Formats: sequence, C-alpha cells, structure tokens
Amino acid sequence: MALLLRTHYRLAKTAIKENRTRSFLTCLGIAIGVASIILILSLMGSISNLIKGEISEIGADLIVVRPASTKDTLTNIVEELTSANSFQKSNLVLDDVKAIKEVDNISAVAPIAISSNTISSEKNTLNSIQVLGTNLDFIKIESFPLRYGAFLTENNEENSVVLGHTLSLALFNTINSTVGKTVTIMGEKFMVVGVLDEIDKSINFDNIDFDNALIMNIATLDKITGSTQIQQINIKAANTDSLEIISKDIENALTNQKLGDKSFSVSYGDMITHPASSLFTIVSGMLATVAAISLVVGGIGVMNIMLVSVAERNHEIGVRKAVGASSRNILMQFLFESLILSLLGGLFGLILGYILAFLLSIVTPFAPYISWEIILITLLTTLVIGIIFGIYPALKAASKNPIDSLKHYR
Repeated sequence: MALLLRTHYRLAKTAIKENRTRSFLTCLGIAIGVASIILILSLMGSISNLIKGEISEIGADLIVVRPASTKDTLTNIVEELTSANSFQKSNLVLDDVKAIKEVDNISAVAPIAISSNTISSEKNTLNSIQVLGTNLDFIKIESFPLRYGAFLTENNEENSVVLGHTLSLALFNTINSTVGKTVTIMGEKFMVVGVLDEIDKSINFDNIDFDNALIMNIATLDKITGSTQIQQINIKAANTDSLEIISKDIENALTNQKLGDKSFSVSYGDMITHPASSLFTIVSGMLATVAAISLVVGGIGVMNIMLVSVAERNHEIGVRKAVGASSRNILMQFLFESLILSLLGGLFGLILGYILAFLLSIVTPFAPYISWEIILITLLTTLVIGIIFGIYPALKAASKNPIDSLKHYR
C-alpha cells in the first residue's frame, strides 16, 4: 500500500511539474478562497479575544444587565448598529439601578445611557456626538486613564463633563488646555473637568467609542433631554466566587421591580461580549459564506483541469491498463493528483491569509488570531474539495477502455 501511494505521489508530482503554469493557476483558485476564509476567521477570533481581554482587564467581578429583545438575533444585532434606535427602545430605567443597589454583595452599579446630541465649544460645533450618562460608580468599574483633570465627583457632577481624547481635539483643537473650558449641549453650558487618555477601543462590550464620547451625570442627561433610557447597567460584584448567585439575585430584584416582566438579560463572564462579538460573528459568517463560494469556484477549476488532464493522458491510461493497472489504480492516481492540487492551494491560501491578517493588524487593533482548529479545518476542507471535485474526472479516467485509449497520442 505504501509503495502504491508513493507511486501515485510520484506520478502526480510529474504531471504537476509538466504543467506548472496550469497547476499554479488551479492552486491559486483554491488559495484565494482559503485565504479569504482564514482572514475572516482570524479577524473574528481577534475581535472576540480583544473584548474578552478587555473584560479580563476590568476584572472577573463584572455583571452586565441589558434589555432583552423579542426579535430574532440577526434583526436585533443589525438594529444595534444604529445606537439611537436601540437606546430609544431600551426598557431599563433609573429605578432599576436603585433596585440593583439593594442586592447583597454588590460594590458598584453604573448605568450607561446614550443620547446623540450636537455639542458646541468656543471654536467648533459637532453633530451626532455620543453623550454618555452615568454616575460616580462608573470609574470604579471601568478605570479609564485620565490624561488631564479628574472624573465626575459629588461636588461637580451636575454641571461638569468629561471628554474623550479625540472629541477634545475636535472641539478645542487641543487636549492639554481643555480642562476649565465650557461646552454647550441643548442650550445648557457645562464645564470640562477631565479629558480621557487615548483608549483606542472603539469595539468593546459597552458598544461605545469612548475616544469620541462625552461623559456626564445621568440625572443631568435626563433633565436636559427629557427622558433617559438606559443602554445597559454595569455592576461590580463584591464576591467573585458567587457571580452566579449574585446574578440570580439581580434577576429576581429586577423582575420584582418590573412586576414580573423579564424583558432583560443578566450576563457575566464570556456572555458579556454581546453585542459586539455577536455582531461580528454574524457579519463574519456572511462573509465566510461568500468566501466559501469562491472556494467552490476554485474546486470547479480543479475539476476542469483534471478533465483536461484525463483527455490529454488517454494514451498513458491505455498503457497502464494494458500492463495490468486496474480501474481502481487509475481512479486513485487521478484522485491523488486532485488532492495534491487542492492541498497545495490550501497551504498557499493558509500562508496568504495569515500574511493579509498580519498586514491588517498594522493598521487596525486586531492582532492575527492563529488557531490550530482553524488550520486543521481549513486543510480538511481543501481535502474534501479535492475529493468532491476530483472524483468525477478520476471515475472518467478509470472507466476508459484501454484499446480505445491506446489509439490516442499526445
């Protein structure tokens, strides 16, 4: 058996070498599909790790409450792309925050409410800026570094705001002299008491780009906008060993507060990565489907080339059958050649995909995600492509009559 496999490999190697250009183009068709899938899966894995790493940095004591959706997952996630619609339909209110604070083993509770507003400074006016309403516990849960000034305190929380790094530049063309200046939101003036350091985490479990956001007291936001609907509530547990129990207590407290309405979700651990990771999982799945189509097209290319190869090697098939080769031997010979072409294309695509992922990581925060599972699944997929699209040409070669085949010459 080993000798037979070596023979098939040698014959396939010879056939591929004799038609280098044709073989390269065939492998390229497979490689493009594989590279596309590798790039998408690497991006998806990187985003997932990015959010999980962020949660790990915050701590294992984090619990998040979000409004639940009765819609299907795809519709829900797509709506979360447009934050305004999502926030307007939230069923979380400030009374829910008070109910959560009464639960045992909780050290901090920070609501997050978002309003999209026009913000003016003495120099510039910006439209559709995310205004984040929260409370003093926010900095206890997510300790964002401050570049200048301080966060909201009990003494200044009603008339003060904190700016993101990029927003400060856009409003005042600077960050080092922003503290003490005023901004105007819906006709109300607020003093800037702090500027966040550059965070560069536009993708996070809060679904907020903090570099381009303004942070203010949630009660003040409610006052100037007329109504506040909360996107989510971040909770810091006092005991990390009892997260499940604390989460259940929070769920019971909110159910009682809402008179039996359970239209909310309580998450901790890996479950917190929604909605950001869920969004990219869905988008990546759709892109991977498109990439898989290109892989099928590459497989059709393999079948086409193998059919051409069978037609060109009629005489060789006749000679081999005349000296004792069985139809099974001929089938295995051409199927082996198809597998090698697919596998070479898969290996080339694997390398190309990770090169593209590395180049993408230079201009984005997404480091290449390398997984043995991805590599193994990719190689197995290329082998399956080689079998599926190589079986018909191999069967056609095996079924040829040796006498008719000997009449043909290259």
